[in-house]
Amino acid sequence: MKRLGLFFGSFNPIHLGHLAVAEYMLKELQLEKILFIISPLNPFKQSADLWTPEKRLMLVQKAINYNPQLEASDIEFSLPQPSYTYITLEKLKNLYPDTKFAIIVGSDNLLRLKEWKEIETILGENTFEVFQRSGTEHLQPFHPNIHIHKSPFVDVSATEIRQKLVEGKSVAGLVPDSIIELM
Repeated sequence: MKRLGLFFGSFNPIHLGHLAVAEYMLKELQLEKILFIISPLNPFKQSADLWTPEKRLMLVQKAINYNPQLEASDIEFSLPQPSYTYITLEKLKNLYPDTKFAIIVGSDNLLRLKEWKEIETILGENTFEVFQRSGTEHLQPFHPNIHIHKSPFVDVSATEIRQKLVEGKSVAGLVPDSIIELM
């Protein structure tokens, strides 16, 4: 059975921290590939600060084009908003039969995982591969299909990047060089 990583996120914008985690998970979990699932509207986030889904998709595509095992996905663009993972997973199961999914999320998501719609079904059928974020080292998995990784930590946030752009400051060293001019 194939193993496919699903890296869900707003990617508003994608940054070097996302890429470090993806590269680590590819190797650590021996995944065939990782799909970056760009969420047009996350049910837990405000839409006011979001760039258009199309712009975020384009930036992810440009940022990951160096590695054929990384792929950008717009699968949630045609689904009802806000995006719910269990609906996306149903669609992905049809596209990728005989595939086991590894859902890649930051450890801050563990705090809200029990609030996700259909979380017991999602946890029963998939694994959650959780990368630690600063300030969440104390969190523990509450289900056997949740695995915590001490993946590389790159101290950068999309919020910080957007603020620097508003202020006209450089974001070099925070995002891939391939997307700097596109932001």
